[in-house]
Amino acid sequence: MKRFLAYSMALATVGLFGCCKCRSTAEDQGGCDAAAGEACCATPNACATKTPRLGIDLTGRYTNPDGMTIKDGEIWLSVNNLASGKPSCIAKITKEDKVEKVIDLPVHPETGVCSSLGLVFASDGNLYVSDNQNHAGKGLGKSRVLRVVFQDGKAVRAEVVAVGLHAANGIAAKGDALYVNETTFGVGDPMDSGTYRFKLAELKAEAPVKVDGTPKDPHVIFTLKTKGECKVGANGLCFDCCGDLFVANFGDREIWRVRFDEAGNVKERALFTTVACAQSVDGMQFDGEGGIWFADFIGNAVVRVDAHSGAATLVAKNAPGDGLKGELDAPSECIRLGNKVYVSNIDLTYGPNTADGTQTISVIDL
Repeated sequence: MKRFLAYSMALATVGLFGCCKCRSTAEDQGGCDAAAGEACCATPNACATKTPRLGIDLTGRYTNPDGMTIKDGEIWLSVNNLASGKPSCIAKITKEDKVEKVIDLPVHPETGVCSSLGLVFASDGNLYVSDNQNHAGKGLGKSRVLRVVFQDGKAVRAEVVAVGLHAANGIAAKGDALYVNETTFGVGDPMDSGTYRFKLAELKAEAPVKVDGTPKDPHVIFTLKTKGECKVGANGLCFDCCGDLFVANFGDREIWRVRFDEAGNVKERALFTTVACAQSVDGMQFDGEGGIWFADFIGNAVVRVDAHSGAATLVAKNAPGDGLKGELDAPSECIRLGNKVYVSNIDLTYGPNTADGTQTISVIDL
């Protein structure tokens, strides 16, 4: 495979999930104790305190679930469908945990595929989706941003609004703008990646925005470098309740924080935390209660990070497998809804994970 690569019940304390020896004071930004974190990574379930269960069996219907977002108490799901050879689609997980297909996404006119990852509703009421063509093995410069247009609460069409990206990935929205992570700007060591910001008003189907695919593009507001062996850069991203943007550096297991002034200009960019009890930082979601949740694809785990202190808690972890009983199976994103965390098991062959025929959404009960 190619590189690719919230809300109502508060956690009483960071220590609720237990034994990863996380620091929880505002003064200490260090996250997990390094030694304990490495032990967690080396031994499945050594520090995890929750056991995932089978939430939804997608086998035979959908493959490679990925990005998730919440609207009106329901989870909207990006279904990549890479393993099936079908175009990507958007589905919805109802309040009864039933899966309903919403709309197919348009294939690229040159490659004949769509490879959806992140998705988010923006202030205009429409759903925006990242199409990572490089994830599907189609090379750089072909990735897109798609918009699913809603009328009277129904999806009526899907259209292309931005082109020229290399590896469109995590996506977030705030105010009148859309934020999209570019997982790589091209080969390099260290490797550059970053985040675009698009004004919703400039995203037009009749004239899609075209980026130049470099860190100098005027839409780029943030860049980072991935220095480790795993060259997968900016991945998940989310806003907290203070309006700070958090960006995941997948390969270096880092989370960066970007702060803005009143005019919306970047005033501060800094490393927020390096997560010792994870091996990668994939899709991220803020739960509205002070927690950032992310999937550790390489470590086959789910982690919660305190959005104030940076302290991290290993919530669930198991050895790679087929996920038949609800175990984590190459998770790529997770999202909290009430007292449950839903986990997309993208189930791809990469790192320690091997693709199989079982396609699932895991659920972690808090």
